[in-house]
Amino acid sequence: MSEIISEIKKYVSELKIPGISQGLKMHIEEAYKFDKPYEEFLRDILIEAYDVRKENGRKNRIRNAKFPYKKYIDELRVDYLPQDCKRRFKELKTLSFIDEGRNIILAGNPGTGKTHLSIGLGIEACNKGYKVYFATVPSLINELKESRSEKKLYTFEKRFEKYDLIIADELGYISFDKEGSELLFTFLSLRAERKSTIITTNLSFDRWNEVFNDEVLTAALIDRLTHKSYVINMNGDSYRIKETKEWLEETN
Repeated sequence: MSEIISEIKKYVSELKIPGISQGLKMHIEEAYKFDKPYEEFLRDILIEAYDVRKENGRKNRIRNAKFPYKKYIDELRVDYLPQDCKRRFKELKTLSFIDEGRNIILAGNPGTGKTHLSIGLGIEACNKGYKVYFATVPSLINELKESRSEKKLYTFEKRFEKYDLIIADELGYISFDKEGSELLFTFLSLRAERKSTIITTNLSFDRWNEVFNDEVLTAALIDRLTHKSYVINMNGDSYRIKETKEWLEETN
């Protein structure tokens, strides 16, 4: 029996089917013990392999998304969020905006939960089978510039078209030169109304020109990004300060 199991494991390994080898001996012993029909035995083996592959896929999607840290949507203190966000939270959590190719723009003062919310939605999307990518806006522009200099910009853009959701964090912390502004404009415009993008920013729209330094380009980008999008006012008291106060009260 052990020789047959070893031989089966060898074929499973060659076929690259994770999730079968680990429980194979147990399933065979159980089949003998309870006199399971062949088709039931095969079904149980395949179910276990399917579950392992599904879980591995979920973990890989989260890892490949490049989140700076993990924040889960269920950990978010909704009562700490600004009023406009609280009102729309249940709808955002359904992730219907991804299927609809709609953008989310989280705009407001620092510390109100914009990045936490965007990462939470991103991880939830990974769990549901969507492909997600997270980047700060400055690092995204650097990637675009490097791709252009290496004459790989088209390949880069095609790769990013495959993501169901891209999170562009921290628009407004650093201004861009003309090349960076044009590359970001083109990149985000390609996704408009086709694939979803979440943008977090501490600047109101009337101040975006401070970052892009081009009034015409800024106006065009805002028009494309906001069309059929969720524009959520994230101005309010600091989410982080509220969390800190709660932690201090619990420890005293």
